[in-house]
Amino acid sequence: MRTAIPIILTEAERQTLMRWSRGRSTPARQVLRAQIVLLAAQGKMNKEIVTELATDAQTVKRWRNRFAEHRLKGLSQDAPRGGRKPPAQAKLAPMIIKKTTQEPPLNATHWSTRSLAQELGTSHSMIHRVWQAAGLKPHRVKTFKVSNDPHFTEKLLDVVGLYLNPPEHALVLCADEKSQIQALDRTQPGLPLKKGRCGTMTHDYKRNGTTTLFAALELAEGKLIGTCMPKHRHQEWLKFLKLIDRETPPDLEVHLIVDNYRTHKHQKVQAWLKRNPRFHFHFTPTSSSWLNLIERWFRELTHKRIRRGTFTSVAELTAAIMSYINVHNANPKSFTWTAKAQDILVKVERARNVLHNVASE
Repeated sequence: MRTAIPIILTEAERQTLMRWSRGRSTPARQVLRAQIVLLAAQGKMNKEIVTELATDAQTVKRWRNRFAEHRLKGLSQDAPRGGRKPPAQAKLAPMIIKKTTQEPPLNATHWSTRSLAQELGTSHSMIHRVWQAAGLKPHRVKTFKVSNDPHFTEKLLDVVGLYLNPPEHALVLCADEKSQIQALDRTQPGLPLKKGRCGTMTHDYKRNGTTTLFAALELAEGKLIGTCMPKHRHQEWLKFLKLIDRETPPDLEVHLIVDNYRTHKHQKVQAWLKRNPRFHFHFTPTSSSWLNLIERWFRELTHKRIRRGTFTSVAELTAAIMSYINVHNANPKSFTWTAKAQDILVKVERARNVLHNVASE
């Protein structure tokens, strides 16, 4: 006589099964499986469980055995089912993938499902299924740039070292200019946000001038030093450095992380640095603005205050930016850098190898 496998639950398993069996958003099949195991743990026989849950004996046996063998994981995953791939898809898939990834169309930069279907004499739904299975999205593209700076490693180690191990009795600031911020006014009033409809704004606009924001984010506390000026020459950069000098405690060293913009290296700037030895510049590698955390703050400023704003003058735009800075400084928050330099170097080296292989083909 066959006997059902006895089920003994840990407290954690019992709590999980109880939650599954009562969850309103839990799939019905998952609820049934949990109920089967809970009843089995109470010592009930399979035929009793069949009667109580109004199911069939094969189902009760299957999930009782599956839990005994794989525990909770066994209830969460269905066993792989048999069957064969549709012969047409199996035959065309390699050709579709090769065409998509290696042979661009003659009159376009990338394939669409319909253009490739016409090329191969199949349906666009077939192309879509193969692309979906292979994770291909020819209509999408991402931008990138691998730095060619010959001193990339040294600069990376320097900047990331400041982020992860800032020096004592010193301030670390991420500084840069956000240039050519446009004061844009829409040609018609936008419609407000309401239930069932997003806010709207006209696609065209009127330009009312530009300004440049000079900003420095203090790494430890997240406070921001900022000012707007009409231009972004070395003269304006020197004015901003003097503002930082006034706004920071005079007894602390100041380490500024900046990019390679030529005004940052102007001879008059170099002369000022010699007269103010507490200031130290740390340059990010070329084409590596992502290393400067002030760029992350600039993104938030653009997304939250500028992009949807309407400004009838440069003065109105400047007031909005400075107001945003004041609100930020009332409750300052910084960004935490977590990436290790070695991990970044590995990724950059991998990207360079890929580029080299592509160039060699």
